[in-house]
Amino acid sequence: MAKANANETQNDKMVYSQTVNAVDLEEENRILAETVEKLEEENKTISSTLIKVEQESSILRELFNNTNNELNNLKKPSLLVAEVVSVHGDKAAIKLPNGNKFYCYIAQHVKDIRSGDAALVDQKSLNIVEKFEANENFEVEKYVIVEKPKEDWNSIGGLKEVVREIKEVIELPLTKPELFENVGIKPPKGVLLYGPPGTGKTLLAKAVASSTNATFIEVVGSELVQKFIGEGAKLVKDIFTLARRKAPSIVFIDEIDALASKRMETGTSGEREVSRTFMQFLAEIDGFKHLDNVKIIGATNRADILDTAIIRPGRLDRLIEVGLPDEEGRLEILKVHTANMNLRRVNRKEVAAKTENFSGAELQAVCTEAGYCAIRENRGYVTHNDFLAAIEKIQIEEDDDAAGLIG
Repeated sequence: MAKANANETQNDKMVYSQTVNAVDLEEENRILAETVEKLEEENKTISSTLIKVEQESSILRELFNNTNNELNNLKKPSLLVAEVVSVHGDKAAIKLPNGNKFYCYIAQHVKDIRSGDAALVDQKSLNIVEKFEANENFEVEKYVIVEKPKEDWNSIGGLKEVVREIKEVIELPLTKPELFENVGIKPPKGVLLYGPPGTGKTLLAKAVASSTNATFIEVVGSELVQKFIGEGAKLVKDIFTLARRKAPSIVFIDEIDALASKRMETGTSGEREVSRTFMQFLAEIDGFKHLDNVKIIGATNRADILDTAIIRPGRLDRLIEVGLPDEEGRLEILKVHTANMNLRRVNRKEVAAKTENFSGAELQAVCTEAGYCAIRENRGYVTHNDFLAAIEKIQIEEDDDAAGLIG
């Protein structure tokens, strides 16, 4: 009996031991599974972080390369742009922008360079290191107005006869050339707008550019007068070459008196250079090369000092005076400038009557000053008294300016 109980106890111990071992194994497996899962998650995190680090490293490497390249470029000496006058084997005669000429070497890698080409030369040795493929008109492209001006014929008041003449001389030949071919005549090459300052000469040129599909080239007369000998004449030639290439085109020369004033037999070297530039300008207008669809508009406040050669028939033979507007013209100008203004009980006829001898620019200044009067009083509208106060202020300023000139 005792032996049987002992065997039974031994069996129970074995079963218990096996049960405990099974439970421990399951717990170990569970812990192991959790550990593996955690390691896999950590591995994914590390992989994701590694990818981000590689991406950032690539970006930083590219940024470093770009910065390094830019730094190296900044360290390089700048090159001069020169004109090749003639080529003699591995040497060439070049002309710098200041007019000086040099005889220099051509780098071996520079091929197919000829007389008249542009080249890049080293500042110290002046040897040709590269052929410069530049637009032949790159210096005059800046004068081309890419965007058409917003001003149109509706923006001009009090100049009906002037507008009609400009349309006949400039706009009509460009838009309807067949009319002149049918009649058998050649339209004028250009017009000269003259009159006091602020009467709308520049505004008329802008309106022409807005109303036509022509290329509009704007240049001030003083810009054609260059420092070095021959540069002004070359600029004039390049401008008209560009105008012919982009025809139909309009060349507007503001303050043309700076270029086309009366010539004197004797003068300084600067005056002789202006005279050479002027002669080139006359040659372009009335030379062997026809202007075709190139029209010229000149503007000046001093028609009395212009050389007669510029206004003779065949050149700027249509002279159009843009004078001070009369009362009806001033009323039209006021209507244009007050079209977008918030007015209350404003008698524009009375305002036009009180602005005798006012130019279009002065009338615009009156409208602007009247608006300021309303702003100073925190009003959102302009009254008749604002205009009267503005007229008085503009007149006082004009009187002070006149007194200053006399003094």
